[in-house]
Amino acid sequence: MTIDNAVLSFAGVMVLASLALGWWVSPWFLLLTAFVGVNLLQAGITGFCPAAKVFKAFGLQAGCAFR
Repeated sequence: MTIDNAVLSFAGVMVLASLALGWWVSPWFLLLTAFVGVNLLQAGITGFCPAAKVFKAFGLQAGCAFR
């Protein structure tokens, strides 16, 4: 698994988890969905992603997006 795959998978899990929590626990959890979306948007524009740095520290190989 590359850093790119890990970041996208992590973002997908966070969106689905926050939607489930927003449905069953509190609508305030939908702010987590917004945070993930904003983070993906800024990562697409700037190329900097905090999650990619964490996955790189864990030793995952770089993909074509996050080097």
